Amino acid sequence: MAPGLYSDIGKKTRDLLYKDYATHQKFTLTTCSPHGVNQRNAITAAGTRKNESIFGELHTQIKNKKLTVDVKANSESDLLTTITFDEFGTRGLKSILSLVVPDQRSGKLELQYLHEYAGVNASVGLNSNPMVNLSGVFGSNALSVGVDVSFDTATSNFTKYNAALSLTNPDLIASLHLNNHGDTLTASYYHMVKQHSGTAVGAELSHSFSRNESTLIFGSQHSLDPHTTVKARFNNYGMASALVQHEWRPKSFVTISGEVDTKAIEKSTKVGLAVVLKH
Repeated sequence: MAPGLYSDIGKKTRDLLYKDYATHQKFTLTTCSPHGVNQRNAITAAGTRKNESIFGELHTQIKNKKLTVDVKANSESDLLTTITFDEFGTRGLKSILSLVVPDQRSGKLELQYLHEYAGVNASVGLNSNPMVNLSGVFGSNALSVGVDVSFDTATSNFTKYNAALSLTNPDLIASLHLNNHGDTLTASYYHMVKQHSGTAVGAELSHSFSRNESTLIFGSQHSLDPHTTVKARFNNYGMASALVQHEWRPKSFVTISGEVDTKAIEKSTKVGLAVVLKH
C-alpha cells in the first residue's frame, strides 16, 4: 500500500484533535444529481456566522469520469475555479489547475503522484515569479519519511523546509514533524482502543526552540451508537472542548461543540453549531 502524501502524515491525530470543533454557527446544504456511475453534479450552499460577521459560499462541482471541475464563489467576491484530472497520462498521477478571480497571480498548477512506495506532490505558481513547492513521502504504509519545501523565485529563498516521520501499525499511528525552518518539533500519536465502538485517544506535543515553549493537547472520541459520536480535548493552558455529532440521515449531520477556559469559566464559554444537510 502507498505511504500517501506528505499532508497525510499525522492526519489521523489532527482529525481527532481538531476536526469538527467550532465556536461559530454554520449551515450547509448540498444537493446531488448523479448521472451514471462516473458522472455527478453537486451544488453546496454554506453560511457561517462568527461573532457579528456572516460569510457565505456557493460551491458547484461537476464530475465526468476522470475530470472534476469545482467552482466556489463567496460573499467576499472571490471566485475559485479548480480543474482536476485523475490518472493524467499514467496511473496514479493527478493534475490540479486552480485560479482565484480577481487575483490574477493566484493561478497554480499542481501534480500529485502516488506509487506503491512513494507519494509526490509538486506545484508551481502561474506568474512571472512563481512560488514552487515540492513534497515527497517515501517508504511503506508501516514506516515512511517525508520532506516538504517551498522556494520563492522572486527572492531566491527557501520559504519553507519541513520534514516528517511516520510509524503505523493496525491500531497505533505515531508521527514526528520538524517545522518552521527547524524551530518547531511536533510529536503526535493516535491509538484506536476499541474498533467496534470507535473509541480512540490521541495526543500532540509541540515545542518551539526559539520561544522555549511547549504545547500539549490530548483528546479522545467514542461512538455512543452507529450514528452518534462524542469527542473531547484538553491542553496544558487549561482550554477544554467537547462536541457531540449525530448523523440523523445518511451524510447529514448535526454537531454541537463547546469550548471553555477552565481558568476563567465564568466569562469564557463558547458554543458552536454546525448543520450539514445532503440530499
